[in-house]
Amino acid sequence: MAGCSLDETRAEFCRNSAEATHLKLVSIIVILASSAAGISCPVALARLFARSPAYANALLVIKCFAAGVILSTSLVHVLPDAFDALADCQVATRHPWRDFPFSGLVSLIGVLLALLVDVTASSHASEDATKYVRIGLEEVGKGVGKQVSPSSAAAEVAAVACHGHGHQGEEAIDVGMEGLDEEERLAKLKQRMVSQVLEIGIIFHSVIIGLTMGMSQNQCTIRPLVAALAFHQIFEGMGLGGCIAQAGFGVATVGYMCLMFSVTTPIGILLGMLVFHMTGYDDSSPNALILEGLLGSLSSGILVYMALVDLIAVDFFHNKAMSSSPRLKKLSYITLVLGSASMSILALWA
Repeated sequence: MAGCSLDETRAEFCRNSAEATHLKLVSIIVILASSAAGISCPVALARLFARSPAYANALLVIKCFAAGVILSTSLVHVLPDAFDALADCQVATRHPWRDFPFSGLVSLIGVLLALLVDVTASSHASEDATKYVRIGLEEVGKGVGKQVSPSSAAAEVAAVACHGHGHQGEEAIDVGMEGLDEEERLAKLKQRMVSQVLEIGIIFHSVIIGLTMGMSQNQCTIRPLVAALAFHQIFEGMGLGGCIAQAGFGVATVGYMCLMFSVTTPIGILLGMLVFHMTGYDDSSPNALILEGLLGSLSSGILVYMALVDLIAVDFFHNKAMSSSPRLKKLSYITLVLGSASMSILALWA
């Protein structure tokens, strides 16, 4: 229990509500700016250099760097903090937290939930395409004798199913899908689904970070977090922005996805501050530590799945450009390692 006494003494020294509130207000501005910059850069570059031959390869390299950042975030930052929260002496001495590694279990649940969302989204698009492919073929048959394959019709219908807009026939195809064959069209649909699922996972993680910071009154914890989260949001935004740019969404969808990523963490901080002022929530209490540990573990599992399955596996094993170019594959692997290392180094401060 001596360790607990030392921790309590340090916590009393660092607990300063006025200074913590000032730091949180500064962090809202800094994190908002860094998030917007991180996610906007790949999207803006996509608009400027989309016709450049090297653009696709550059975007792939950026995605690999950001995938390393996301993977490192989950394994070096989020999961250890979750383990520490549940291993705190106030929690670890209580039943059932002392009897089972709940951090690992909840991380596993996060991975399985992310897989369920991924599979459900893919199955929904496939079922809609199968359901309406016959209707699409019949509509085409009523025209001027134009021939269309079932896979082409399925791709067109899946495009509408995934995005919830469009009309029958050629009007159902997004502008970004024009001129693509069936295989490329389906690959583009997969990229769009991956970017949407990835944003959901990142937003969930960002809300947890924001709420945790907003409810904390520990200035010693918040001060290094401001700089660390700013870099974290830049790198994570680059990864998500690369996915969004590669997926070829419309302007309105791109703007909405960028806005949601940019404001989620600041809104989470504001909500955390509001919860504290309304309830006097003590972030150092056993119940708060348990909540932080469980949510952090769940978030870590989701991010691990997103990084490994939706980003790294897709690019390294299913990308034609990388498969046909050993040099590009080596460069992508190096940037993946650099992304992981850059985010891991931030763990020295937060």
